[in-house]
This record gives sequence, structure tokens and C-alpha cells, in this order.
Amino acid sequence: MRRGITATALVAALALAATACGSDDDKSNDTSKSSGELSGTVTWWDTSTAGSEDKVFKKIAEGFEKEHPKVDVKYVNVPFGDAQNKFKNAAQAGSGAPDVIRSEVAWTPEFADLGYLAPLDGTPALQKADDFLKQAAASTKYKDKTYAVPQVIDSMGIFYNKKIFKDAGVEVPKTVDELKAVSKKIKAKTGKTGFYLRGDDAYWFLSFLYGEGGDMVDASDKSVTIDNPAGVKAMKVVKDLVDSGAAKTDATDGWDNMQASFKDGDVAMMINGPWAVADTYAGKEFKDKTNLGVAPVPAGSVAQGAPQGGHNLAVYAGSKNLDASYAFVDYMTSVKTQAQVTKELNLLPTRTSAYAQESVVDNEIVGFFKPVVESAVERPWIPETGSLFAPLVTEYTKVLTGQTTPEKAAKTTGDSYRKLLKGWK
Repeated sequence: MRRGITATALVAALALAATACGSDDDKSNDTSKSSGELSGTVTWWDTSTAGSEDKVFKKIAEGFEKEHPKVDVKYVNVPFGDAQNKFKNAAQAGSGAPDVIRSEVAWTPEFADLGYLAPLDGTPALQKADDFLKQAAASTKYKDKTYAVPQVIDSMGIFYNKKIFKDAGVEVPKTVDELKAVSKKIKAKTGKTGFYLRGDDAYWFLSFLYGEGGDMVDASDKSVTIDNPAGVKAMKVVKDLVDSGAAKTDATDGWDNMQASFKDGDVAMMINGPWAVADTYAGKEFKDKTNLGVAPVPAGSVAQGAPQGGHNLAVYAGSKNLDASYAFVDYMTSVKTQAQVTKELNLLPTRTSAYAQESVVDNEIVGFFKPVVESAVERPWIPETGSLFAPLVTEYTKVLTGQTTPEKAAKTTGDSYRKLLKGWK
């Protein structure tokens, strides 16, 4: 999640990107090797949040051009929700794919399985591989090869408005039951809604699923688990939060609605990740940054857990400029660049040595999220992981909006998974 963020604007028109992309149909993109100096074009599809993160990543990419004056980095910000299918369609067509894509961690094994990514072992893209956090590197591997380089790693916590909490005289909830009680008191004392539960993205459901001891699938024995009793219980938990008035939700435009409600002080809490900090600080409630509190997601009846997310940088196998693309990936995942990203966006580095950098050591958001990331629940790194969310979000949204029951939603999702995962129990 990035996991999980749907950007609301396409900074550069994709039609233009398709003709400008230096992959299959732009021979001017070739790297000059005669002089040993990098040259040509590298088209990068960045999926970061438009309006906040994208500005920083674009600026950092321009720094690569300064180091390599003969390389032109064509930066394209692609909405997160569109990028997975757009890349697959372009790669399959053999035209219009970027040289480098910012791949959500779950997409990487899928793209690799399809043959769309260049293996990076032994290339300049993968420098000091042992320096990467083990949980960050795990998503880059597929069938004993490395197909991406970890750029950022993340998880989720509960964001809360300290002023509203003080006015209501409440403490940060540690369990879902406490979340309901705190929300009720906030409503009674301030008239504000306690919690915003994003309803149009199933990634926001995972913490509740893990909290009841569930998961989407168990890859170790190739079994579907979303429709077991834990999955049904998790659906009941989120439905109760909405039905009880503890939470408000949505069926569309969830990111915009959630962020606006929280930034304007209409709700006191939301679940989100470090990718949301820069945008949250832009809200009127958080002009004083100290008003933002972050705590672990509330525990369910069985456990407390949040999903591991993050983004990798991957190189398109059909790129006409592999040398420059490898160098660009190395630059964008270096210790220096990761420290800059942390300083400007509060995102967590994937390199162990980056955590010794001053801008990282002194960052309060990193200080909170690093232990959360270390205990986060890994998703299965199988090619189908990225496809598990589509059937789940349909049923999750129906449950929250009263269109189906938790039992039916879990069963329907499980049936969809078994059709997708041939031969799984």
C-alpha cells in the first residue's frame, strides 16, 4: 500500500505515456554503451499518492538525471488502483509498458510469474542485497530469483485526533471492544463520530481478520481460509462497528472521504499507514503536527495484527534500456535516497543501514511503525495474492452496507478463491 491507496489524479496522461514509454517501440531509448556512459530514456510509473508523495518522488528522480545527464527520466504518476492492470495489459501487448514500475508488494510475484519482469540477481539494480530487511526482501523473490528491489515497507496503525480525545476524556483503545466504547463516549461528549472505517478497500479489513485469528488463505497447505469461522467472525465485527454507530463507512471514494473526515475533525480515528502522514498533516486539524497520534490497531478477540505492505521497484523485461533502468532502481533504493524519503514523507526504509541515518533515527513516525512492521502479518507471496482482494472487497462492502450477511459474504469469497486457486482446498 500502497499499499491500499487509490490516488485520485493521473498526473500525466496515460495515452501520452504509452507513446513516450521506452520499452518495445522506442528505439531512441537504447542505452549508449560505446562510451560506458548511461544515456537514453527511462520511463517510470510511480503509484504514490498524487498531491503529496508524487512531488517528492519526482524530485528525487530528477536527482538521478543530474548524476546521469544523458539519461531522461520520464516520470508518470499512475493511480494505484489502475496500475496493476495497466501494466499487465501493456506488457502483454508488448507496447507502452514502462521501463520501471513501482510495484505493490503483492503484485511482484504475479508480474514475475507472467514473465513481465527482468531478473535482478547479479545486476547493478540489486546492490548490497543483504542490507535489506528480510521481511521487505521476501516479496521480491519468486522461484529462487529476485525480480524487484524493496523501496518502502509499511504496516497500519490507528490514527487519532489528540484534541478530540482530550475533549472527550478518553484513552486510545487497545481492543475492538474498547474502540466501540471510546467511539460512543466521543459521540456523547463532542457530537463527532468516533471512527472512520474505509469500506471500499478490503486491505482495511485485514487487521480485523487477523484480530480474529483468520487469514485469506494458508499457502503452506494450499487451503482457503477466508470462509472459516474466524473469517465469518471478522465480517461480523466490522458490521457491528457500523451498525452500532461506532464507525461510519463508505462504498466508494473511500480514501478521499476518510482523509477529508479525519483532516477536518469530523471523525476522531481512522486506520491508516505511514503513507498517509504527509496528506494528513495538510489538514486543518493537524497544522499543529503534535495533534496527530498513532497507536497499534485495536486487537480482536484472538490477536492483534496488521498487514505488511510496501512497494518494490521492478524492471520491465522488455525494456530497451536495461542498463539505465538498473541504475535508476539502485539510485531510488539507496541509503541516501531512502533517508531523504523518510525525512520528507515519513515512509519507512527497507535497508537496515538506513535506520542509522539521522533523519530516520529522529523520525517519530518511523519510531512507531518500525516495531509494528517487524511484527506485521505477511501476505502469501504467491502470484494470485494481488487478485484475492477483488472478490473480497465486493463482499466486504456489501456487508458494511447491509446488502448481505457475514456468513454469505465469507462463503461467496471463499468460493471465488477456490475458482482462482485451482486445486486448493
